[in-house]
Amino acid sequence: MKVLVINSGSSSLKYQLYDMTDESVLAKGLVERIGMDSSILTHKPTGKETVTEVSEILEHNTAIRKVLDKLTDKVSGVLESIDEIQAVGHRVVHGGEYFKASSLVDAQAKEEIRKLIDLAPLHNPAAMMGINAAEANMPGVPQVVVFDTAFHQTMPEKAYLYPIPRVLYNKYKVRRYGAHGTSHYYVSQKAAEFLGKPIESLKIITCHIGNGASLTAVEGGVSVDTSMGMTPLEGLMMGTRSGDLDPAIVPYVMNKEDLTINEVNSMLNKHSGLLAISGISSDMREITDGRANGDPNATLAFDMYEYRLRKYIGSYAAAMNGVDVIVFTAGIGENSLYVREAVCENLTYLGVELDKTLNAVRSDDPRRISTENSKVEVLVVPTNEELVIARDTYRLVTEQQ
Repeated sequence: MKVLVINSGSSSLKYQLYDMTDESVLAKGLVERIGMDSSILTHKPTGKETVTEVSEILEHNTAIRKVLDKLTDKVSGVLESIDEIQAVGHRVVHGGEYFKASSLVDAQAKEEIRKLIDLAPLHNPAAMMGINAAEANMPGVPQVVVFDTAFHQTMPEKAYLYPIPRVLYNKYKVRRYGAHGTSHYYVSQKAAEFLGKPIESLKIITCHIGNGASLTAVEGGVSVDTSMGMTPLEGLMMGTRSGDLDPAIVPYVMNKEDLTINEVNSMLNKHSGLLAISGISSDMREITDGRANGDPNATLAFDMYEYRLRKYIGSYAAAMNGVDVIVFTAGIGENSLYVREAVCENLTYLGVELDKTLNAVRSDDPRRISTENSKVEVLVVPTNEELVIARDTYRLVTEQQ
C-alpha cells in the first residue's frame, strides 16, 4: 500500500509518500506561501533530482493538485497514476477528549475536528483545509487523522486538570492536552527498542525540543504528564513562546501597555522566548554562536533555556519516582550537543554521566550519549512523526478492508 502523509498549515503543506511494504519514502516535499502568486513547491523524489517550482497557488486544493502532478510527472514523479495512492494520513494538532486515538475520516470526525477549532484556532482549520483538499482531488481514497494530543489522553486527572473552578472544565473542557504526542510516542518506543527492554518496565522522559518544545513523562509506555497545556504556550521556554509564567502578568501588562487580548497573545506566542531574551534570534544555532562570541544576552537566553529544561526533567523524575531513560529529539535535541551537555552536566544528582565523545557524534540513528556507568541511560533518538502517521493510516485502512 502507498500512503500519502499530509501536514497542512494555514499557508503551507508538507507531504511524504510511503510505500508501506518496506516503509520506504518514495518522495517528500513542501508547498510554501499558499495564498500568494509566488508560492514555492519543493519536490524531493527519492533517487532523483529535487524540483523547485514557483507559481500561483491560492488555496490548498491547488496545492494538493500540484503535489499530485509532481508525484506522477514523467521525469520527477514516482507513480504511474494517482490511483496508486491507496490512503491519505493527516496530522491534526488538537483532538480534544473526543479523539483518544487515530481515526478514519468521516462526516462525524470532520464535525468533531471543527468543534475543536477554539482550542487550536491556528492549526485545526488548516488541517480541515488539507482534508477537504485531499478529498476533492482523490475522491473515494480513505483518509485517516492522527492527533498530536492523542498520546496524552492517558494522563490521570491529577495531571491534566488545572486548579481552577471545575465548571470551566465541565463547560469548556479547560484542561491540559499536551502536544507533540506522535513524536513522544515514537521516540519512547524507539528508545525501548534500542535498549532491548520492554517499554512497560521503563520510566522515560522524552525531550522534544525544537522551535516549539515539550517534555513528556512516559511510564510503562504511556504518557502520565506533559509540559504543554491546553495550548502549546505552556511549559518550556521556546523559540518565540514564553512557556510558563505567572498568569497575573497578562492583565498587568495589558493594563500598563493598553494591549488587546490579541496583542498580548501575539507577544507571548511570537515575540517571547529565546528571541525576546537574546534580542538576536529564535534559532538555537545563532544563540549558541552568540554565546561562544561572548554576547551576554545570547548567554542569558541559553542559560535560561537550559535551566527551565532541566527543572522540568527533575520534576518528571519526581512525578514518576525515578527515571531510567532520558531521550533528546527534534531540531535542538538532535543537533545541539551544547544544550545536551549543559543539561546532563547538571543532572548528576540523578546519576547521569555524559560521554562527551559520544555526545559529539552525529548520526541519523538512535544512539547512546551516556557513559557505561551512568545510572540513567541518555539517548538521542531522531523523531519520525510522519512514519507514525503512515503506520496508523495503513493499520486503520487495512482493518477496514
